[in-house]
Amino acid sequence: MSEGIADDTATRVFADHRELLFSVVYNMLGSVADTEDVLQDAWLAWASRSAAGAPGEIENPRAYLVRIAVNTALSRQAAISRRRETYVGPWLPEPLVARNDVDDAAERTEAVSMALLVVLETLTPLERAVFVLHEVFGYAHTEIAPILDRSPAAIRQLAHRAREHVHARRPRYHADPKVQRQATERFLQAAMGGDLEALMDILAPDVTLWTDGGGKSRATAALRPIQGADKVARAIAGTTARRPAELDIFYRTVNGDPSAVLFDKEAPFAVMVLDLDPDGYHVRGVYAVTNPDKLTHIDEAEEDHHDEDDD
Repeated sequence: MSEGIADDTATRVFADHRELLFSVVYNMLGSVADTEDVLQDAWLAWASRSAAGAPGEIENPRAYLVRIAVNTALSRQAAISRRRETYVGPWLPEPLVARNDVDDAAERTEAVSMALLVVLETLTPLERAVFVLHEVFGYAHTEIAPILDRSPAAIRQLAHRAREHVHARRPRYHADPKVQRQATERFLQAAMGGDLEALMDILAPDVTLWTDGGGKSRATAALRPIQGADKVARAIAGTTARRPAELDIFYRTVNGDPSAVLFDKEAPFAVMVLDLDPDGYHVRGVYAVTNPDKLTHIDEAEEDHHDEDDD
């Protein structure tokens, strides 16, 4: 190809890798909108490089695209951090809700849990990039080094710091999906019924409640995470007392975990994700996203798939 990679070929190659790029960047940023912006910039850079006509310089399109996307995401980090400094209340990642009628691409399922994404927010941008590439996507340190323009030794050091930081705050544990679903059902039954005794039985003593309304939802008013079973139970009871009279609950996979999506008529009202103790019964983390801006990408086609699993 004397004129470089043809437009249709460049488009096809990018499309083939788009889900991988989305997952990598989303796990770095926790925002669908920011991820889409990064992918748009990555596409423009890829199309421009392809049109320049240097096929020998792009021997590995996958590696090249990942490098563009990761570094574009890192370059946006400062602006994103400044924006979050003015965010009202706790900030939670934008939930990725799987649709029942779509077989999501394999790479999209690599989105880590909501609980782990919250921990990743405490890493430096470089530590998070290394953690995501190595721990989530299985990139070797020697593969990450050229992506971030660092030596393999520097990458190993970043990886070690990130892994220690994460594991100190979130021990390795992944609940069985059936156990997660059952716990979510028990929790919502108690919460919607305002049953303080049942909530206290479900909640771990050191449970933390994160409520992300972004200052735009009346459903949540806590300006910081709430800790302790008694405080969390009372906060949940108070919140459910102010909720719309009729909410439909549908069980969906959110960031890889069985969770719940609540609808007020046809509009998504909240996404509820639980983090369980290793005993599989007690809830150690409650993540409630009610900010309408973070729910817009939940497909209204969910309404077409209201086959209530708990009927």
